Amino acid sequence: MSRPWCSRHGDKLRIAVQVHPNASRSEVSTETDGALKIRLSAPPVDGRANDALERFIAERLGVARRAVSVSHGHTSRQKLLEVQADLGVEEAKRRLLG
Repeated sequence: MSRPWCSRHGDKLRIAVQVHPNASRSEVSTETDGALKIRLSAPPVDGRANDALERFIAERLGVARRAVSVSHGHTSRQKLLEVQADLGVEEAKRRLLG
């Protein structure tokens, strides 16, 4: 059984991602067991990739930038995001994969 990469915990969504920085453009690549693979055009320097990831997810979900934060994995390619949003898991998945 595969682990879900998107789940609800209280009033927040948790989204597990695997980031590939320095891509030619920012995009959702694919979903795998337990993570959403995301290519980011930002470099992994001085927190720029984390910033770009938070902005990218906020835009895709249609929420304010301040509603998205990296909660685990600040210096890793494997990250856990928390999103303060009134979205269900299925709607969030649809928007991210859409």
